[in-house]
Amino acid sequence: MSYIYTAIGDSLTTGFGALPGNGFVPVYRRMTENGLRTPIYLNNLGANGLDSEGLEQRLRHHPVYRQAIRDADLITLSIGGNDLIHAAREVRRNPARESYILNQSLAECKSNFGSIIRMIYTIKESSRSPYILRVVGLYNPYPQISEANSWVGSFNRYAAQYSSRVYGFADIFSAFAERGRELLSIDQVHPNGKGYRIIAEQLNGLGYGFL
Repeated sequence: MSYIYTAIGDSLTTGFGALPGNGFVPVYRRMTENGLRTPIYLNNLGANGLDSEGLEQRLRHHPVYRQAIRDADLITLSIGGNDLIHAAREVRRNPARESYILNQSLAECKSNFGSIIRMIYTIKESSRSPYILRVVGLYNPYPQISEANSWVGSFNRYAAQYSSRVYGFADIFSAFAERGRELLSIDQVHPNGKGYRIIAEQLNGLGYGFL
């Protein structure tokens, strides 16, 4: 008995900011192997810089992504951070429009995220095997932007509402807010090895559902 783990998402999924093997994906895979006592084969489709629109388009049109989801017993998803990063850059260029820029970005991110989840469910409809989907929540890498916490909180609440026997949401906001720079890499945006381990532990704590 073995399982296939497909990881999709942004630079958190690639493990950017940590040494090789210390991103949340390989750490979580090892935890899952220990928990289920069976081999876990990893297919990591993370892409640095990917935002919610980009992932939505890949799942809609890219056969490699669709087949990887179809084959997976375990799926993790990290997305949304680059949507906030893009909005934060726009705010720096147009600070007077901060509220408008962030609200528009949030609305688009939620819409794309909902479409991503629906597509995953649709792709998996024909699967007779049980599977689980685990979603990594967002932390706020921009505490200096007054409305960024609100943006992240609203996205996390939206993503958490999908929780079900298949879908689990890993809330990492508090851990990163409390421990701050201790969990971030030198760029002060991406997690370091400690930060990624926190993410993996939160995912692992959600259990394995029907697997």
